[in-house]
Amino acid sequence: MLEKKFDLEDRLVEFAGNIVLFCKDLPLDMTGTYYGNQLLRSAGSSALNFGEAQGTNSTKDYIHKASLSLKELKESRVSLKILNKVSYGNENKRNNLLDEVEQLIKILATILKNKKSG
Repeated sequence: MLEKKFDLEDRLVEFAGNIVLFCKDLPLDMTGTYYGNQLLRSAGSSALNFGEAQGTNSTKDYIHKASLSLKELKESRVSLKILNKVSYGNENKRNNLLDEVEQLIKILATILKNKKSG
């Protein structure tokens, strides 16, 4: 049986989709609305910018777009940490998303480091 090839874009899309589902369940108060909106934008943007990076014509453009994706992932991580600090949203989902965003940041940072040095 053939294993599916690792695809970072698919994983970023999955992360953004899981963020959407997580944010749907946040309380509709000022805190839930503010951080939910921030998280929706940054997680979605990380996937969208990486998608754009896939279509670039130069290494410089790829590094620029992928760096934007990394920046948005880091913003998503901070939003999730804040929501974790105040115990907003489903704890299990929140912890899984925090774990996933840490992994995605490490993967993308490594890709960028290799692109810059090679």
